[in-house]
Amino acid sequence: MSTPEKRIADLGLTLPEVVAPLAAYVPAVRTGDYVYTSGQLPMVGGKLAVTGKVGAEVSAEDAAAQARICALNALAAVKSVVGDLSNIVRIVKVVAFVSSAPGFTGQPAVANGASELLGEILGDAGKHARSAVGVAVLPMDAPVEVELIAEVR
Repeated sequence: MSTPEKRIADLGLTLPEVVAPLAAYVPAVRTGDYVYTSGQLPMVGGKLAVTGKVGAEVSAEDAAAQARICALNALAAVKSVVGDLSNIVRIVKVVAFVSSAPGFTGQPAVANGASELLGEILGDAGKHARSAVGVAVLPMDAPVEVELIAEVR
């Protein structure tokens, strides 16, 4: 049986170290059978590869790729409190915040980057409820930020 970590490797990805908080919060909190992550930016090696508003400086396709990075960072945050991604029963909810240029309405397509990656890694346990929200600006001028709630054992 393939583990989530093995599926990550099969996708040519690496689960990153947990992104250090930018302010006074923790990356993830477990309460009972649930883990709530803080919003995860598309940080790789401590930096944002892409900045700007989606629909202006950043294409929807590039933003969806950045949302995948956010989801991977969120899984790293979950793992930091449950020890193993195999302890995820299911992803319950995903919220994607998209820094949107005026008139941009493709937030769901951007959020699909995160949703699809969770499905690739977790299968049916990666299917979730979701909100995709357009916002004026995100921390560090990130194009997207993703948070999630996971049910765990």
